[in-house]
Formats: sequence, structure tokens, C-alpha cells
Amino acid sequence: MSAPLHPRLDPACFGEPAARDERFTVVDIWHDCVNLPDGHPEKAQEFFHRQMNEEAAVLENAARSLWEFPDADWDLRMWLARQCADEARHTENYRRLFVSRGGRLGQYPVLGFQYRILGKVHTLIGRLAVQNRTFEADGLDAVTHAITEAREAGDDELAAVYDAQQADEIVHIRFANEWIKREAARNPRALIAMGQALALAARGFQQTFDREGSRVSKYGVAEDLRTQAGFSPEEIQDFVVITEHRRAIARQDAG
Repeated sequence: MSAPLHPRLDPACFGEPAARDERFTVVDIWHDCVNLPDGHPEKAQEFFHRQMNEEAAVLENAARSLWEFPDADWDLRMWLARQCADEARHTENYRRLFVSRGGRLGQYPVLGFQYRILGKVHTLIGRLAVQNRTFEADGLDAVTHAITEAREAGDDELAAVYDAQQADEIVHIRFANEWIKREAARNPRALIAMGQALALAARGFQQTFDREGSRVSKYGVAEDLRTQAGFSPEEIQDFVVITEHRRAIARQDAG
């Protein structure tokens, strides 16, 4: 039996948790993770451990969509299958980095929000809009920032991992964007389901991270890469405005 949902969270926004073995402590809110300050000697290791779990959750979400939408276009199903393979590789890359640098699996709590939120999204267009077009796109911005940091630190091994992940994320976002645009043209009412999914995910994300978690936002929008991933100039400008607003709040809280 799974642990009860954190009382701060609305059950309408969160499904059942993903399965994890007894080594792992899975938490529902950002505050219950080990959130280390910049410069802490364990910060990178904790990130690798947390990111390993996040990549596994993306794999599980893509696989779940394959299982639950067997009548989807064959081309889309193939893209989802390729994404499963990519995310499995990302998961293994972070596991390898973490263990090779002295980590023990289960050493830190992991956050289960991605899988649980997607469990409440019951349309394929909603799944792709939340997972690929939103969570993966935010990850693209983050990994672009991380590549620069790794290179500046002289960590070529880590920069190579991030480079490969960045290339994969562009493809994952682009195939979702292309399919969503075709589906919206074919069935404009599908945009209602997409909007409902995005609104649900936004509520779940806010409850998970709260204002305290939003303070970790420190990178901007990777505009060129988002263009490659199929976003329009207007969409990218909207992302820039939203991101700059978040960063302004983070700076205000820090000051």
C-alpha cells in the first residue's frame, strides 16, 4: 500500500505514486527533499540522485502512455518508444555518475510529483502538453545552464552527459509539439483537454514546490533550442516573460 499523500496536496491533482524499491524514500513536496545551498560539497551528488529519479519518471510516463493509448498514431507510438529508450539511458547516466562519485542509491529522498501529476491526466494531448511540452521544456532550459556550469568547472564527463541529454530533449519536445499542432488542426476541441491538463499540472506543481521551491529558479529560457524544439516566436516570448517574473520573485525573496 502506498503512503498517504502529503496533507498539503490536493488529491485531485495527484495520482498513485510510481513504484520504488525499499532503498528509496519518496516524498511529495520539495521542502522534504535535501535542498542544499550552492557551494555545498554534496549538492552535485544530491542533484544526480534526484535527477536519476526524475528521468525514470519520464520513462514511466512515456511507457504508461504507450500502454494506455494503444490506438494512437503509429508514428507517435514509435516516438514514445524512442523516448522510453532515451530516458532509460538518461537514468542510467545519472546513476553511473552518482555511484562512480561515491554515492549510495537511496542516499537522499526523491520527489514523486511528475508521475503522480501525470496520473491525473487522462488524455494523450494532455500528457504530451504537460510532460514533453512543459516539464521537458523546462528541463531543456535547465540543462543548457548546467552545460555551461560543467564546462566552466572543467568537468568534461558531466558536460558530455548534459550535451547528450540536451539533444534528446529537443527531439522529445519537437515530436510532441508537432503532434499537438496536427491534433489541434484535426480536432480543435482537443485544445480544451490540453488546457485542462495544463491547469491541473500548474496547480500540482505549485502545491509541490510552493513559494520556497520557486526560489531555486536561476536560469533563463534557451530561446534558440526552444525554436529547434518547435515552439513559435510568440510562445517563446511568453516563456521569457513568465521566467523573468519567476526570477524576479526569487531575487526579491533572496534580498
